Amino acid sequence: MTVALTYLYVPGDRPERFDKALTSGADAIVLDLEDAVAADRKVLARETVARWIAALAPGSVEVWVRVNPGALQEADICAVAHPHLAGVWLPKVGSASEVEQVDRLLADVCPDATVSALIETAAGVFDALAIARAPRLRFLQLGEVDLAADLGVEVDDDGTALLFARSRVVAASVAAGIDPPPAAVSRNFRDGDALEVDTRALARLGFVGRACIHPAQLEPVRRVFTPSQDEVRDARAVLACLDAADSGVAVDAEGFLIDEAVARQARRVLARAEQ
Repeated sequence: MTVALTYLYVPGDRPERFDKALTSGADAIVLDLEDAVAADRKVLARETVARWIAALAPGSVEVWVRVNPGALQEADICAVAHPHLAGVWLPKVGSASEVEQVDRLLADVCPDATVSALIETAAGVFDALAIARAPRLRFLQLGEVDLAADLGVEVDDDGTALLFARSRVVAASVAAGIDPPPAAVSRNFRDGDALEVDTRALARLGFVGRACIHPAQLEPVRRVFTPSQDEVRDARAVLACLDAADSGVAVDAEGFLIDEAVARQARRVLARAEQ
């Protein structure tokens, strides 16, 4: 399955933006029934999203819905479940049992849908591996604003305050064999250069792709996760050098050791370039 690089949020009560989002250049759109919708418009948003998805023609852009937590969740899922739906984003997941409940619900209403769990509490951080191994789980995410509030920390520019949580979610994803987590949203959609620098820092931690709140964020994010020609050339050189070696290790043109771990990184670059 191809890993999406850009996920564009769209408020669920703004149907005039749905079709525009599909043609924005995003790999996936996320129709939001949770934070982007006021409490008195939740039912309206649910009905609006459900009608639009039901009339949607199949296409190359993935369509997800972020549902509400708690009492509204089951009704949200049952309303939007459709074969054209890639899956649902579950906010504030604190345990694997919450995903298991959704799995049982989806088995009846949309058996092919997948799930992404947003880790937004301390409990979720410490249960990340069990959540990652839950049924239907395609990838984890961090809801960093809510998580910071739950932890009582202030998110600084270098990300130190959330480094533990970020690394734990990445490691849990690898251990569970699911897709890597996309990075959390940034509120910065006016300074593309700053967004790109921030996204590159998250990419170095193991995140792949990013959730976006504005179309202007799509291109800077895509640049980060699309290998350059130089990176592709270097990756091919690494693999060629190792293939030509008489043993399981080789030395590159700069005199650095190449082994299977280095080769794995090179293959990852080439796979992303092909995507």
